[in-house]
Amino acid sequence: MINNLKSYINFIFKSSNQHGVHSPFVYNFITKCLYNSNYLKNSNLNQINAFIASLKNNHNIITVTDFGAGSRVFKNSTRKISAIARNAGISKKRAKLLIKIGQYFQPINILEIGTSLGIGTACLNLGNPKSKITTLEGCPETSKIAQNQFNKFGFKNINMEVGNFNDTLSKALENKKYDLIYFDGNHQKDATIKYFEQCLPATKNDSIFIFDDIHWSQGMEEAWNHIKEHKKVTISIDTYQWGIVFFRKEQPKEHFIIRV
Repeated sequence: MINNLKSYINFIFKSSNQHGVHSPFVYNFITKCLYNSNYLKNSNLNQINAFIASLKNNHNIITVTDFGAGSRVFKNSTRKISAIARNAGISKKRAKLLIKIGQYFQPINILEIGTSLGIGTACLNLGNPKSKITTLEGCPETSKIAQNQFNKFGFKNINMEVGNFNDTLSKALENKKYDLIYFDGNHQKDATIKYFEQCLPATKNDSIFIFDDIHWSQGMEEAWNHIKEHKKVTISIDTYQWGIVFFRKEQPKEHFIIRV
């Protein structure tokens, strides 16, 4: 917790808004997408609110299999679905941002590493309903809940693979190129770096990688530093909760710390 407090204070001192951003690409992304409160469609807002509400109202108990860094909230593997949605699911604020990012960039081929209850997946779908989403989940019980949610809300463009990421990720990347990859499945340094480097051959010039919880621990901060310094990464944006990277060869290498 002390590390989180220090990293947040450091973020606040170093972060800025769109002012001082000289890259037209980044400036437009920040002002037209991230900071544009009117950019989110009302229909998408209503759907994601309903999606999240249905999970928060589900008090069934499941046994969670966790292959990642574990939870700071839950002390055992038996959990209420409503509690997972409240404490471990993507927040409404981040859900809105993820939908807006999908609306803005309109990615077609999307990979999500870490489905959980499917809130992030739903956001990616709502951002571009024409996309083709592959989502990977390690826990059989949470994957069942997520699939029920997708069926309930009529999301038919989502393919979920269940199993250890060490097995499912290779299959998902085979002969594929992705427009967007969302990393939200294993908040540990070595795993994050491993999956990042494993996904690099699947990038295109306009691909986007989004990493969740980059300041979750010292290890995750080290992983983020490794990622943003990688020679293939040209633009990196630290929003504290997320690290967003781009591979645009026409862009000079720059790092931004932006309050969202």
